[in-house]
Amino acid sequence: MPVPLHQQLSVASYVLRQRLAGRTRYPLVLMLEPLFQCNLACAGCGKIDYPDTVLKRRLSVQQCLDAVDECGAPVVSIPGGEPLLHKNIGAIVAGIVARRKYVYLCTNALLLEKKLDLFEPSRYLTFSVHLDGFRPQHDKAVCQPGVFDRALTAIVAAKARGFRVGVNTTLFDDSKPEQTAAFLDWLKTLGVEGVTIAPGYAYEHAPDQEHFLNRSRTHELFRAVFLLGRGKRWPLNHSILYLDFLAGNQPYRCSPWGTPTRNIFGWQRPCYLLGEGYAASFRELMEETDWDRYGTGNHEKCANCMAHCGYEPTAVADALAHPLKLARIALSGPGASP
Repeated sequence: MPVPLHQQLSVASYVLRQRLAGRTRYPLVLMLEPLFQCNLACAGCGKIDYPDTVLKRRLSVQQCLDAVDECGAPVVSIPGGEPLLHKNIGAIVAGIVARRKYVYLCTNALLLEKKLDLFEPSRYLTFSVHLDGFRPQHDKAVCQPGVFDRALTAIVAAKARGFRVGVNTTLFDDSKPEQTAAFLDWLKTLGVEGVTIAPGYAYEHAPDQEHFLNRSRTHELFRAVFLLGRGKRWPLNHSILYLDFLAGNQPYRCSPWGTPTRNIFGWQRPCYLLGEGYAASFRELMEETDWDRYGTGNHEKCANCMAHCGYEPTAVADALAHPLKLARIALSGPGASP
């Protein structure tokens, strides 16, 4: 099971409490970026286009834990940059786990095997390793040979030590349905606990602006992939309704408040992918952001975005509001004719 039952129940209980309290905007996943520095320079990444003075900055352990407490989301994703470059990442993760929050530490895995002693296996901790396909595709995406093999070695080592390990995959316009399906087949045999998969977001400062998927191409790709995956039970770490949205069957609007971002500059408006200024506090972010300015049809930089950080919260809310639709799509599978 990609998402353990105890985690599903914990998140469902949290969402139910928000709904009973009459809240329509609430966080599901805190995106906690303790640094922007990375040991790779991927052509499709727009997160490291900063001067050295910025790349050297770090959130302190206390700042990270204060953000977790201030936000209150049941899940914390730690992206970057490369989080394992933070000298206090072990203490940050330990503090979040002690709060019984579910932590997904996103990593390219180049340092993972070396840093495993900083962590303790826990049902609350998952290493989410970045793999964008098999060796040729992944090493091309990260612009460095040998990264795929080092990541695979680290995955095997972490699993042998009892850690939960998942994979985070980004698809671009050169992705082929058959190749993507074969990769998901392989990940299943590898025994990873879950796979996060989504089209890449066209970061404004990414060096490569030519290979991002538009919405129609995303629909075509995912419909074809899901057709090839009928009955295979890939360990996809998403709600079935978000997957159906990727295939073009759900007319969702994004919920950027569902995945608020705290980084070295503050609380980023409006979301993890799009930087339109910063709030000094989580409360200010939620109450003073003009949310209606953003989303497909409202902002040009949102036009082709179908990333899970914006749309998964929408899908979760829809699942709770329409359980019969959820059951129908779970039976038919994502991407089937609506």
